[in-house]
Amino acid sequence: MSVFALGMIVFAYLCGSISSAILVCRLLRLPDPRQNGSGNPGATNVLRIGGKIPAFAVLIFDILKGMLPVWLAYHYGLSPLYLGLTAIAACLGHIYPVFFHFKGGKGVATAFGAIAPIGWDLAGVMSGTWLLTVLLSGYSSLGAIISALIAPFYVWWFKPQFTFPVAMLSCLVLLRHHDNILRLWRGHESKIWKKKKPPQ
Repeated sequence: MSVFALGMIVFAYLCGSISSAILVCRLLRLPDPRQNGSGNPGATNVLRIGGKIPAFAVLIFDILKGMLPVWLAYHYGLSPLYLGLTAIAACLGHIYPVFFHFKGGKGVATAFGAIAPIGWDLAGVMSGTWLLTVLLSGYSSLGAIISALIAPFYVWWFKPQFTFPVAMLSCLVLLRHHDNILRLWRGHESKIWKKKKPPQ
């Protein structure tokens, strides 16, 4: 592994470790997303506890912190394997942020941002898959799960050389959603537009 490749992986992890959900909520004096709603510091939970504008800000930032390091690695010609490791590092930073006691979100928006530099056609079909699933089901987590399952097949169709690293990224997202999968199976998952009731 070259020094540059290692540096990009570390840079990606540090970018991922910047928790926009926590920072946006602090800036806007909203409840801590780690202690309210679903307890997940991500855009969907911020939507529940703070509304559309804070959630949109979190979503954009989380996408960018995955996109920036992978785009730089892609621009400077790193191999698909190291691109995959850079993407995974960004997601691991989001999931286990060094700046926030290693307690982070689920990495969906960051994973999408990391995949986007491969091609805008791929990013478009991924966005469409997530959006269609959410509109039909009302579950953000199901959109993430379906998108993660189908992402390697999309990549294989558009740019097959990136299939393996994207498959690794998809596995990470699916592992992070194991609790959501259980709740969906049992019918206990909350829908994206349903605010979580405060405890009595």
